[in-house]
Amino acid sequence: MIRYFDSLYAGHVDMDDVGYAGTPVNARRFPNQHLASAFEKAEAMAEVMERRGYDTLWMAEHHFQREGYECIPNVLMAAVHLSHLTARLRFGCGFNIAPMWHPLRLAEDFAVADILTRGRVTFGLGRGYHTREVETFGSPLRDQPANRELFEEQAEIIFKAFDNDSFCHRGKHYMLPPAVPYRGYTLEELTLVPRPLRRPVECWQPIQSASERALDFMARFSIKGVVGGGSAEGGAMDRVVRAWQEAHRKIGQELLPGEGLCFGFHFHLADSLEQAIREAGKYYEENLKMFGELRLVRALSEEQIEIMRDPLRAPLADLPRIGDAIRGGGFLCGTASEVIAHLKALEERYPGLERVMVSLSVGVPQRVVLEQLERFSAEVMPAFERGRAKERAAAR
Repeated sequence: MIRYFDSLYAGHVDMDDVGYAGTPVNARRFPNQHLASAFEKAEAMAEVMERRGYDTLWMAEHHFQREGYECIPNVLMAAVHLSHLTARLRFGCGFNIAPMWHPLRLAEDFAVADILTRGRVTFGLGRGYHTREVETFGSPLRDQPANRELFEEQAEIIFKAFDNDSFCHRGKHYMLPPAVPYRGYTLEELTLVPRPLRRPVECWQPIQSASERALDFMARFSIKGVVGGGSAEGGAMDRVVRAWQEAHRKIGQELLPGEGLCFGFHFHLADSLEQAIREAGKYYEENLKMFGELRLVRALSEEQIEIMRDPLRAPLADLPRIGDAIRGGGFLCGTASEVIAHLKALEERYPGLERVMVSLSVGVPQRVVLEQLERFSAEVMPAFERGRAKERAAAR
């Protein structure tokens, strides 16, 4: 039963000249003042979401993006700030990219955020997908096995630090603590100071490939999974749900379909499907231009990715359109009744599903983002009031 509605904001600034015929991704460059407007946009979204009954505003960690698509380099700092402008809304790390951190610095910073916000920040980890970001910070990304190996060791360290009064770690990448003299003794253990007050720490991770290794790792550490939305293809993928259940079955846990998962979607509401497609299509195309080249859209060929760089060829080429995403279930588009019907069908198919994330494509202006969040809360969310009322009753 769907009980929580969230939204993801990765930090895109307002853009014009978007879509296949618009400015090529690599040709975009914004002045610093406009890049910094991402924080004003986040503040405005938090105000609407707080007032309209959303559960969590997720933000994504990204760096060096002069193109204006993802402009929040420190999610935890932003979350602490936004928590002081709101009273109830939660803020999710969607996601902190562990290979760009020392794991103990990330653990410390989250602990501080947990304390200062009185538990209103949700932890999240990812491996990264921009070589410009991850490799600049000195970690591998082109070498995917090396990236995953590093990430898994970092996650293990973070949970050791969260869960234990004192700990040590001896691994391939980290020896914690180093065996050095300190104030008359040799270091053998460390204590994270402070540790999060709310433990065990709830953690979320994006599910991309849904490989057996990745899902087994998540199950072992009780990490929850976000499927689609944001940078990834949206919608509920049955294969992922079944593989998720099997990974937990291996460790003796029997989950309902959808349990421990969040389904993410891009969305746009209008008075008709045709109007919604007209209004949202160019932003869907901009999203694909940005993320397709990063190999996050499995269906794209190398030729299609190359064509998308050319605003003269792309509008006439055989490229995915918003209608394809709507038919595939990854883009919620049209009237409120059409969106409700889609979500109700998911609720019936996946009875363990409790959380849905709805987001706007990159480049959508702040005015439209706020209008869409208001409209979704007014026209779609009341249809799921039974689940939300159950959640409120349980909290009393």
